[in-house]
Amino acid sequence: MEEKTLGQLRQMLSVKIDRVEEQGEELVVYVPKDQVAKAIGAGGCVARAAELILKRKLTIKESA
Repeated sequence: MEEKTLGQLRQMLSVKIDRVEEQGEELVVYVPKDQVAKAIGAGGCVARAAELILKRKLTIKESA
């Protein structure tokens, strides 16, 4: 993943990102357990906005 894309993702989600996995056109973003809700946003609004800007599907998961 490009550093520019990762920077945009960090800025949009406003949470600590532990790692990102690329699975085809989808990005799986791992964040700390206590920040998953913030990364998704109310009703998924933050994640959907990030998808529109990045033009890629996002899945946000809790870090192990």
